[in-house]
Amino acid sequence: MAIADEEADSGTDLLVLGDLSVGGTTAAATLIAALCGTDASVVTGRGGAAIDDLAWMRKCAAIRDGLRRARPVLGDQLQLLATVGGADLAAITGFLLQSAVRRTPVILDGVVSAACALVAQRVAFRAPDWWLAGQASGEPGQEKALDRIALTPLLDHGVTVGEGTGALLALPLVQAAAALHAELPERDG
Repeated sequence: MAIADEEADSGTDLLVLGDLSVGGTTAAATLIAALCGTDASVVTGRGGAAIDDLAWMRKCAAIRDGLRRARPVLGDQLQLLATVGGADLAAITGFLLQSAVRRTPVILDGVVSAACALVAQRVAFRAPDWWLAGQASGEPGQEKALDRIALTPLLDHGVTVGEGTGALLALPLVQAAAALHAELPERDG
């Protein structure tokens, strides 16, 4: 939250969010499955490592284990993050919430930021008004989370590396739209 405040205070008018993690898609899929009430297999993708079928089944089993721990704390978003997420996901969630409070738009990228956005929406229903989804990652969990939040990715170029790449690819589109909007004559209501 402090980072979002620092950015807003310095005059930043748009933030780009990505993540760099190992195992982040597993924690993200667990959060998404818990909050959407769905099975692990529906939200489990192959991750950035393009895992084989046996590894995918192990990943589904890990997510199901996480879901068993998540169910008792579904009503408490902070406790949910502590139970199946981690400090990184809690930080991203806080960043998204405070960015919305500060009325600073954020371009999301990947399944991890989508999972955090889903948690943040449960805390502040109108917060997604300040977010855009940059790129479809190909992860089924991202699609499920963005559908629940009612965000449609701006791009779908098959870029699956995450780490903010899809958000950066969408940035020129957002800048062009803002410039065009600024040049249009104002209409009376």
